[in-house]
Amino acid sequence: MTLAMGVPPREPVRAWGRVPEELSARIPVEQRGPGLDRDAVRLLVSRGTEVSHHAFVELPRLLRAGDLLVVNTSPTLAAAVDGRVGHARVVVHFSTRGDDGRWAVELREPDGKGTTRARTGGSAGTEARLPGGVRLVLEEPLSACGERLWWARVSGAEVLGMLREHGRPIRYSYTERDQPLSVYQTVFALPSADGAGSAEMPSAARPFTARLVAELVSRGVQFAPITLHAGVASAEVHEPPYPERFSVPEASARLINAVRAGDGRVVAVGTTAVRAVESATGADGVVRAREGWSDLVVTPERGVRVVDGLLTGLHEPEASHLLMLEAIAGRAAVDRSYEEALRGLYLWHEFGDVHLILPAEAPHAVDCSSNCW
Repeated sequence: MTLAMGVPPREPVRAWGRVPEELSARIPVEQRGPGLDRDAVRLLVSRGTEVSHHAFVELPRLLRAGDLLVVNTSPTLAAAVDGRVGHARVVVHFSTRGDDGRWAVELREPDGKGTTRARTGGSAGTEARLPGGVRLVLEEPLSACGERLWWARVSGAEVLGMLREHGRPIRYSYTERDQPLSVYQTVFALPSADGAGSAEMPSAARPFTARLVAELVSRGVQFAPITLHAGVASAEVHEPPYPERFSVPEASARLINAVRAGDGRVVAVGTTAVRAVESATGADGVVRAREGWSDLVVTPERGVRVVDGLLTGLHEPEASHLLMLEAIAGRAAVDRSYEEALRGLYLWHEFGDVHLILPAEAPHAVDCSSNCW
């Protein structure tokens, strides 16, 4: 199966400008001081253009009984592995396994600091040698829009086994050091029957702990598991997401529909959860069990049919994910919340703080049947 990306939507200019480098979260919050757990991050909450500041541990009281959190159960793979193209060292990021057995990959260069940078060049027939006698050959670009990601044929070993033995989590230059794979697993991650997973962590769920999940359940908040195996993000170009494998099970579809029929709110945990649920929703607004490939790119023009709110990390001003946020909350609300995040020195990226987008509160009606002049 060959998957191709469409023409990227044009990014509007962001009024709030660039994110200072010092606002990148360089290590996980639990490593920043004694006694800290994953839920010790900050939580920015926006309801329309109204913004408030909280700790993530306050989430249970910010939601209400009957609300539903849609969570991604995809585990994170150790998707980066060292290799060589000729005499040159490369790092291969394994992204997505196609139906035909090929893998979508990105070849990057070591930057001498323990991370990588974009690699120029690359053409069909380029061969990379990987550990254990594995050979990878680039066959064709994943997208007609660029040559960052390639479909590659791998021989000599099974890829997932090689990654388990020789791989490490994908890491970008804003982080301080390598971390064990366990740091990149969320509390919702479940092993896949076929060993598949996400090339990069579905990071919006990272702050959840078992204790916090238990408190949410005790307060009447429900959970609907879905799966979307996230591919390699673009650290430099910020392309829209390309097709990714997803599954919305029957039980979760029924639960989402039931909540929508009542007075609860459907809040997606992460942009991956939005993509999966909206891909399983018909034009009639009904969610149905579905699995396969999603090529959906959620934009303000397309809008959302099911999701009322979103819990997500903070995104760079060039990130296509911001179009999804605008589809849910509107441009003015997104700009206002990001201005507040910058002013409040919130931390960005997968180890950073999080943003909860909820529907704007409707003004309370005034009963004028008596005592109104």
